[in-house]
Amino acid sequence: MTPSPAPALTRYRTLIVEGHEGHGRTRLLAELAHVGFEVRRLPSVLHHLDPALPCRELLAGPGRLAVDGNLIAELVHGPLRRGRSRVTWIQALDLADAVAERDGAMLHLTTPEVTEAATAYARVFHTLAQHVPVVTVDVGEPGGPVRAPAARSSQLWREAGQLTIG
Repeated sequence: MTPSPAPALTRYRTLIVEGHEGHGRTRLLAELAHVGFEVRRLPSVLHHLDPALPCRELLAGPGRLAVDGNLIAELVHGPLRRGRSRVTWIQALDLADAVAERDGAMLHLTTPEVTEAATAYARVFHTLAQHVPVVTVDVGEPGGPVRAPAARSSQLWREAGQLTIG
């Protein structure tokens, strides 16, 4: 059995979990709680004036935090479903900067499936990686590999090594 990715993620103080929905996501969040992260879920309905407000409020608190997010999901799925997103790029980049300042990373949950949404998530996380570490976690199989993105164009990256489990 492949080891859980959660212990390797303890180097971060903050994790924003975005991407693929399903059992793998639920399992990963439970594992993060088991290794000491306080797991919080953002409200399913975005704040009407400031979609990032609930997340910023969580980030202002103390301790190790894993946030089951939906801001990046809106940035991806909004244009696909409604033709526009209720989250702006400025809000997403501000969130990325706030996560980086809190010694955090964005977790990009993937599966082997190639869909329009998966391609859009990859583009979004490629952009966010210029502001915050992005760790890709394959949740398609139990204990799937954890890998860091190939491109590291930001000076915010402190370590250049690749994180691989499995």
